[in-house]
Amino acid sequence: MSKEAPTGLSIAEKFLGLLTILIGAIAIYVTRTNPPTGQIARFSGIFIAAGFVLIGLGVFLVLAKAE
Repeated sequence: MSKEAPTGLSIAEKFLGLLTILIGAIAIYVTRTNPPTGQIARFSGIFIAAGFVLIGLGVFLVLAKAE
């Protein structure tokens, strides 16, 4: 017999997932629209990749079923 997860836990998980998606999207947007200059410009791909990782993690949290 399975127990249901508390409603607050499910809501918090979905909210955290949406927040993580938003942070990842903002990181990608800012990195693409305001490209860095100088030596740091070589590492802008790392920030874009980190943004996609955050979006993926957020999607996982939104779609996951809390048990």
